[in-house]
Amino acid sequence: MNIEVILLAALGACVAYSLPPEEVSASHIIKARSIDLNNAYGLAMETRLEKIVEPTGYKLDLEPFLDDGVYRGTVKIQLKWLQESDELSLHCDHELGISFWDVQAYPASDAEHPVERVVVKELRMDVKKPILTLYFEKPIPKGTEGHIELTYRGNIHMGVTEGFFKSTYTTDQSEEIMVAATQLRPNNARRMFPCFDEPGYKTPFEISVARPRNMVALSNTPIARTENITGEPNAVTDYFEVTPPMSTFTVGLVIADLKQLGNTVHYKDDNGNDIELRVWGRKEYLQALDGVGEKFLKVFSEVANMWQIPLPLKKLDMVALPNYQGVRPADNWGLIVFKESELSNCKTVLLVNEVLYQWLGVYVTPAWWSDAHINKALVNSLAVEIYFKINNGSDMDGDRPIGGLYSIYYEYSKRYPHSRITGIKQDAIATKITLLFRTLNYTLGGNTLKKGLRTFLLEHKYKTFVGDDIWNALTKSAIDDGKISKDIDLKIVAKSWIEKDRLPFLTVERKNDGKTVVLTQKVFLRDRPHDLPDADRLTWWLPVVIVREDNLDFSKTTPLVWMKNVKELTINDMPTKDKFIIINSEEIAPYLVNYDKDTWYLLSKFLQSEKRTQIPAITRAKLLHDAWNLAYAGELSFATALNMTLFLKTEEDHLVWEAVFPMLDHVGRHICMCIQGKFQAYGRHLLLQIYEKLGKEEKEGEEKWKTNLRCTVKSFLCSNGYKPCVKDAQEHYAKWMQAKNPDEGNPIANQYIGPVFTYGTRKEWEFGLQRVINFPPSRKQSERTYLLKTLAGCPIEEYKINRLLNITLLEGNGNFTDTDLFLIFSMLTGGSQGYTTLFHFLNNNWAVLKEKFASKTNLWDSLISAATGQFTTQEGLDLVSNLYVAHQGEFGSAEHIIETSMKKIREEAKWSIENIPVIEKWLDDYLARYGVKDELLVQN
Repeated sequence: MNIEVILLAALGACVAYSLPPEEVSASHIIKARSIDLNNAYGLAMETRLEKIVEPTGYKLDLEPFLDDGVYRGTVKIQLKWLQESDELSLHCDHELGISFWDVQAYPASDAEHPVERVVVKELRMDVKKPILTLYFEKPIPKGTEGHIELTYRGNIHMGVTEGFFKSTYTTDQSEEIMVAATQLRPNNARRMFPCFDEPGYKTPFEISVARPRNMVALSNTPIARTENITGEPNAVTDYFEVTPPMSTFTVGLVIADLKQLGNTVHYKDDNGNDIELRVWGRKEYLQALDGVGEKFLKVFSEVANMWQIPLPLKKLDMVALPNYQGVRPADNWGLIVFKESELSNCKTVLLVNEVLYQWLGVYVTPAWWSDAHINKALVNSLAVEIYFKINNGSDMDGDRPIGGLYSIYYEYSKRYPHSRITGIKQDAIATKITLLFRTLNYTLGGNTLKKGLRTFLLEHKYKTFVGDDIWNALTKSAIDDGKISKDIDLKIVAKSWIEKDRLPFLTVERKNDGKTVVLTQKVFLRDRPHDLPDADRLTWWLPVVIVREDNLDFSKTTPLVWMKNVKELTINDMPTKDKFIIINSEEIAPYLVNYDKDTWYLLSKFLQSEKRTQIPAITRAKLLHDAWNLAYAGELSFATALNMTLFLKTEEDHLVWEAVFPMLDHVGRHICMCIQGKFQAYGRHLLLQIYEKLGKEEKEGEEKWKTNLRCTVKSFLCSNGYKPCVKDAQEHYAKWMQAKNPDEGNPIANQYIGPVFTYGTRKEWEFGLQRVINFPPSRKQSERTYLLKTLAGCPIEEYKINRLLNITLLEGNGNFTDTDLFLIFSMLTGGSQGYTTLFHFLNNNWAVLKEKFASKTNLWDSLISAATGQFTTQEGLDLVSNLYVAHQGEFGSAEHIIETSMKKIREEAKWSIENIPVIEKWLDDYLARYGVKDELLVQN
């Protein structure tokens, strides 16, 4: 059939929720008249548009009226019809008021054909979804090209930093200044202009914006020209150059009274980059940004050199925007917007992340948000490498990929990983994928990895990608370079890690004389019971990198073999049993390793020798961390695990100590009160040695890691009753107690409160209780929350805990809310003294508490859970079981909670029966061997 030229036009009526154009004043400086727009909007439902048309270009003209917080916009979208249809849908927020629409179309093969007019039958806004649909009188054929033009009005939002927003700040001369900007990620472009608001629709944008003459307008590209506005001498319109093809969420705009920091840097290199780098801020803040330009240039140079593919932009601006409150920078293409403090104190690693994202995230873009975590993980992994190249990680504060490993070990070893908080799940997935890229960097080699990524980038420039595209590019690069065999597909390797909410551990069994090694992989579970369904079927692709004692070469990270999704693997030609082997050194892949008893012994002895540093710090940390976690999980004797801590008396590297603190915390909380004192004495003895080596006071110009390590060591010493620390805290606390009006504010640092509430006098604790009771409503409630948390969670004296429970639960003091009670119950579960005292309080006051919480089932459930769910011994099981028998049928909504508690305690009691005697005997031997006394422990 013949394809007719169709002109679709409807110029008549306004949509019901809009107002006529003449009701907007023409001035961009003077206050405009009020416009009645619908200010209510909810979270947009992520609905995929049907692939009926695709945009091929946008022309977006904006006229903001900053004083009124409104704007007028016109968007013209070039289109191509992918299939015949009599309707067209695009994203449009409910509060955008459409006042004019015009749709034109013509067959691509015959653009000069005489025009025919076709009527738009209806313009309909979906009631629930932010989707606008135009219904046509007759279908538009496939292959047709054309455009849709919409004129509309919208709000510039105040008090938020998403969509098109504005805020104000006050200058040094007490003048209030307004700024406006955009943050369109992830789906806020539809709140600024009607569009196809999905990352897959990448197309050029031609943008113009009216602005006050005394302000600057910045967008994704340089300004092509500036024109005066007729009748408005104080306003102009900036027309920006056409952008490269990009997604809607990367459109960026800033209108503010900004000044450029220094001169523009024109960066050119042999890779084809030809770009201007600029830093902007308000005049009063430029001094605080001193040095940012030099850092910006250094970072851009390193990132550009890594990619070796030019960024197709003429300029890249970084803006310190006054009063910007976004949780992350607005990383538009060519325009990155930071909080002022974030840019002035910018960690290099954050800057590297943002510059990397200009290539990986904008130049190439995840096809949908389900692939965004892969993008984030890869950027994080590359950023760390570049960052260390720039300054060796001096201000990283533990933000290395390896820094997230311990947390995901703990999360994925739970019985129900991230079962309650979606955010934790997404963070854990991103961290795991970051570690997976780190694994590939080791096993393939950095050159092969980057070659694959460059190929991937070139193949997908101006396009979108899915995760498989990255894995396929890396597989090809690795096979071409001979780093993996042709039967290995990195997509399969990656999925074996990404698709499981678990991590494995590897058991190493050395047969006969040690030259034959049998490896067995198994899912790692710390929480009991270990009754995970199908646990025996879970397998991963594990790179097996082995370092031998007779050849301690940690630089070779190519796997000896891949454990290809099998449970068991045998390796021959290993050293004899009198020489240790280390598998997965440097945490090459995120799995733990459990050796036989003899190998653990050899490793412990070697670490206690002067040759200890021949094993790198991260590997020393891994050996220690694996040992105590495997013991915690019941896979290794605690005597063996604790022997692995003996080398710490000479250890000074902060990376190793990062593995110690979780051990002291996790094991210390888990063991019974019967050996708490001995374990604390052991912990103090370990920590005092490094504390004395570090020195008790910070030295001028010392490395940041020393300052951080000293702070953490001191905190643990204080929590373990180190007398000088407690005395120091009490001296500072006394200043508060002596204050004339102690409720006006807390004059001491929070670090001093915990030791006083734990080991201080009852009088000191009572003073803190009164501060909570009399807390003025005019002060920050977060200060009261912290005070209540420490007041409940720190004491180890039964009197203090009972005093708090009497006031809050029995006396019903009106100064404590239900939220406070939830917090108190939660804090009391942190230590055996807390939950044991709470249990006895519940048992002794059952009738009163049962009646009190009769109508508050959530509080009752929380109380029963906190009072019964934390015991780990047979004695604890007996207590809870007796309570259950005595009040069976009276627990109401909490019946299942106490039954679950008893099931859990039975498992924990088995652990205690097996491990507590072993731990106690080891502690007795250790304390006797080193003559450790308890005189430094504060006693109540």
